[in-house]
Amino acid sequence: MDSLLYSLVFRALFAPMDAERAHHLSFSALRGVDAVPVVRDAVGAVLSAGTDDPADVLGLPFRNRVGLAAGFDKEGGGIRALSRLGFGHIEVGTVTGHSQPGNDRPRLFRLLAHDAILNRMGFNNSGSRAASFAIAEQRRLVEELPSPRRPVIGVNIGKTKVVDAADAAADYALSTRELAPLADYLVINVSSPNTPGLRDLQAAESLRPIISAVRETAAEVVPSPRSTLGHVPLLVKLAPDLADEDVRGLVDLAVDEQIDGLVLTNTTIDREVLTGADRSVALEQPGGISGRPLAERSMEVLRLVRAHLDSAFPESAMALVSAGGVGDARDVSARLGAGADLVQAYSGLIYGGPVWPGRLVRGSRVSRRR
Repeated sequence: MDSLLYSLVFRALFAPMDAERAHHLSFSALRGVDAVPVVRDAVGAVLSAGTDDPADVLGLPFRNRVGLAAGFDKEGGGIRALSRLGFGHIEVGTVTGHSQPGNDRPRLFRLLAHDAILNRMGFNNSGSRAASFAIAEQRRLVEELPSPRRPVIGVNIGKTKVVDAADAAADYALSTRELAPLADYLVINVSSPNTPGLRDLQAAESLRPIISAVRETAAEVVPSPRSTLGHVPLLVKLAPDLADEDVRGLVDLAVDEQIDGLVLTNTTIDREVLTGADRSVALEQPGGISGRPLAERSMEVLRLVRAHLDSAFPESAMALVSAGGVGDARDVSARLGAGADLVQAYSGLIYGGPVWPGRLVRGSRVSRRR
């Protein structure tokens, strides 16, 4: 399905439909295709053609530098199917220690004029133990792929809503115990705007014990990590709405705590990035905005962090993962050129369809060669 045909199908079929229902239907269809041997091989060969662009990041072999951000596959049930689109890595989650239903529906909205999404999902998932079974099964299926085509699997973990902030470290450790053995890398999510008080955990006094708990638990349950770093790589995902000085402060903390990488950035709560009817919708609905309107701030934060690392910590090998507002191959090339080691996308897949990931990878390869 080419991009024009997908655009017509999206506007005619999916756009009028409830966004969350449309997501479930399209994701189910993708997994359905992956369940049919001859079909999945043919579709995968077409969609992922030309997406081999190997890179070593976080001590892990990535097929290419473009991955799917957390939020699309919340519990890890479609990793192999998604990898057939050409992604080099799939980040599962956000997964919480305990099962929770998330926020009330409707909680997912399309902002069509801006190629954007507003969500207040609230970490709806079946909990870390249930996710561990799904990811384990997907790992088994991924092992059937040729080695160069196997995606790196990241797992993004967050705080259970009903758990008090004082007990957050133990809650993150619970998820780590279940999921670290299955993860190529782990991401601590303290930056979603959809769990009350979660972003407060970005403060140093709150984040340090979480990092320690996750690191110690991962070392305990994963004696032989897949990464050549010698441990399960640990990253922290930051909000785009932090003041620049606070971003620098968190970079200092990450270096001090020997964090392996930062994901820059999560969704924004800034409604000023929107105009017209989309802005009116967003002003009436709480939640975080992703997609095109986030691109400028996401790039600003990437440049800010890269410059601060180069200036204050020139020996740091911290990996930077740029997420937010990636719309085309030029965006990928720009993020890599600005110092990102990996690039993640999500909203663009909704608007661009199954051919979109391959175009990102192929296009960015061409532009980098020029």
